Amino acid sequence: MAITINEVAKGLALNVDGNICIVADFNHVKPAKGSAFVRIKLRNLQTGLVIERTYRSAETLEDIPLEERRMQYLYNTGEAYHFMDQTTFEEHVIQKESLGDMINFILDNMEVYGFVYNDKVLKVELPNFIVTKITETEPGVKGDSSKSNSKPAKIETGATIQVPLFVDVGDDIKIDTRSGEYVERVKR
Repeated sequence: MAITINEVAKGLALNVDGNICIVADFNHVKPAKGSAFVRIKLRNLQTGLVIERTYRSAETLEDIPLEERRMQYLYNTGEAYHFMDQTTFEEHVIQKESLGDMINFILDNMEVYGFVYNDKVLKVELPNFIVTKITETEPGVKGDSSKSNSKPAKIETGATIQVPLFVDVGDDIKIDTRSGEYVERVKR
């Protein structure tokens, strides 16, 4: 379906050169001389790359109807990760390389959002924050200022992140999945 430049919004899926891209940001520009145009930052769903394009106000773009579905992570078989659609109970398989760094923060039975087009999951999005347990870390020494204020720690998923010195094995912590950074210690 064709849309005009004035209908562009954040989160909209577009067909750009045969690739499905999500509008990350856009800016309408009206220069003193010349015609108005729109500068759009697009994130390619398959590669994750961000590209910037400029369109004149008279151009049209092809809108892609993406469906956002709640899914649950089930298990992985090495290179393939299996998710279940919470509405239809269908199982979808997503390859490890499509998930990228997200695999470091996928917990058992975690609910995620899947973006579906033509019954194919194009992208999975994790919740912004997860709560997980520290499984391995060295004990911090109180008052030790020769090191930085953080230390490496392994979490339930097997990923290693930097945590403050006071965090110990068995502690529950909140992690920002977008940056992979420690947020706070949590009591369950």
